[in-house]
Amino acid sequence: MSPSLDQRLKKMDRDLQQLLGYLSAYDNETLNRRPADGGWSALQVMHHLMLAEEGSLRYVKKKLSFNPSLRKAGLASAFRQFMLRFYLGLPFRFKAPKNVGDEVLPAQSDFGETARQWQDIRIGLRDYLSGLPEALFHQEVYRHPFAGRMSLEGMARFFDSHFERHRKQIERVIEEVAQV
Repeated sequence: MSPSLDQRLKKMDRDLQQLLGYLSAYDNETLNRRPADGGWSALQVMHHLMLAEEGSLRYVKKKLSFNPSLRKAGLASAFRQFMLRFYLGLPFRFKAPKNVGDEVLPAQSDFGETARQWQDIRIGLRDYLSGLPEALFHQEVYRHPFAGRMSLEGMARFFDSHFERHRKQIERVIEEVAQV
């Protein structure tokens, strides 16, 4: 694994631990409470993020399981990464894909169990990526549902930007529902 990807994964883990520490101050009732606008509860946002990471990793594993012919990640891939990060930085709401949206998010869940599941997903991500040959990190292995093909580093950058977008959402939700 490249040093830059290793550093990004470490940052993602620190950010996750920081978020979990912040949320641990609240009870399950507060974390499961939806905001007045009908959006997702803090725990539903966590599940959305977990499902996106887990589904992406599942995709990469399946893709690599049949030894596919892959293109080298180049300028087009870098541009798609940039546009995806730009898109995620916009202050507008977007409809999530079905496999990570309303249809699959639990109405109620337990914070401790959700936190453990997410940490396990992250451990699995790091373990899997650590075992891959270096050459794969320069190929378009990952396919984002909207942005298209990109490298594994691009996938990690997506996770990071996606997390940041939804971390802000979680904080807004908590600020609103904790006052109720």
